[in-house]
Amino acid sequence: ALPTAMVAGVLCVAEKPSLAASIAQFLSHGSATERRAAQSVHEFRARFLDQPAQVKVTSVIGHVYSTDFPDQFQDWDLDPTLLFDAPTLRKESNPRARICQHLRDEARSCHYVVLWLDCDREGENICFEVLDNTERFLQKPPRGAQQVYRARFSAITSEAINKAFQPRNLVRPNPHEAAAVDARQELDLKVGVAFTRFQTRYFQ
Repeated sequence: ALPTAMVAGVLCVAEKPSLAASIAQFLSHGSATERRAAQSVHEFRARFLDQPAQVKVTSVIGHVYSTDFPDQFQDWDLDPTLLFDAPTLRKESNPRARICQHLRDEARSCHYVVLWLDCDREGENICFEVLDNTERFLQKPPRGAQQVYRARFSAITSEAINKAFQPRNLVRPNPHEAAAVDARQELDLKVGVAFTRFQTRYFQ
């Protein structure tokens, strides 16, 4: 726990703005204030890990990153079979939305992050995309306390959300489920682009 005089900063991140608004409404019992940023930020006082906390709830808009080929593999005259061994890279899905910068800015005043992404493989993958833009920017709590928590919920109701926020129900995100989505995204890219280019060349 933080020293008595300190208030913990907690950043909650949901998968979409409407879910962030609902989570804030339920956890604050209607007392949250809203601030405009790249995405709305809902703020309120609460208790987290048995200590007073300033909680911020915001959101991404689906996946933070997308998978693509480097520039040298964007040439449609390239032999499509080369794409299966080509490297891939991650790009910000929607640069104009400034999600990466938004997450970094909001994380800087916090000690903890609570991930409220959908409870499926895609949601687990987005957890790690969010962590890529929050974990290293968090302030350090004393004594090396755990800083990353994953909320598990099956309904968007006051009871389900408040239950998920209790310390005994918070878990760690699952890197294996996230890696499965990374693999699927790379396969989708390579098979889809290679086949599209092959068809185009064939019919030309």
